[in-house]
Amino acid sequence: MTCKALAVIVSIGNRDGQGGRRTRPWKETILNKLETITLGGGCFWCTESVFVDVKGVQDVESGYCNGLTEHVTYEQVCTGRTGHNEVVKLVFDPAEISLREILEIFFVIHDPTSLNRQGADAGTQYRSGIYFSTPEHQAMANAFIQDVTQQAVFDRPIVTEVMPLHYYVPAEDYHQDFFANNPNQGYCVAVAGPKVAKFRQTFARLSKQAS
Repeated sequence: MTCKALAVIVSIGNRDGQGGRRTRPWKETILNKLETITLGGGCFWCTESVFVDVKGVQDVESGYCNGLTEHVTYEQVCTGRTGHNEVVKLVFDPAEISLREILEIFFVIHDPTSLNRQGADAGTQYRSGIYFSTPEHQAMANAFIQDVTQQAVFDRPIVTEVMPLHYYVPAEDYHQDFFANNPNQGYCVAVAGPKVAKFRQTFARLSKQAS
């Protein structure tokens, strides 16, 4: 895939401090009118590692969604037979960052033209997807893809699915904050790290590191 013009599509969540499951600001989502969107762009370790660094993103949780059953484990998802996708659920403040900006980042850090594959990771569990919970987010996602397509940003058709979120299951504790907790792990060094660097270079103003 060759991206013709990156410029065109151009708070870390609460933690218990012990490496366990983070507390989730779902109550704050209601009180502060935060919003959620769920994205699948290959291995969730990589996608999470980028979005925890994005200004306005209040929380990032790795999980599985849009499969055939309500309950699933990582081992089952890895078989590719459950229909689930590896995803990250983002809680964000639309007063700080728009959904469009989130999707711009998303389309830079993964290949939306690659069907059921991101790099060496192959299978339906690595498909490109945007999973919404409101009709407004559905319309925004479809409009964004239409704009990118009309501008011929990519040299192949976009295959990102836009679907209602269903059967969402949080991933096991050890998957949460995987890059932060395992920066020297081989996959993190080879794949996740470069994605974080690409985000910070392309969207410097949206990185928490710039604060």
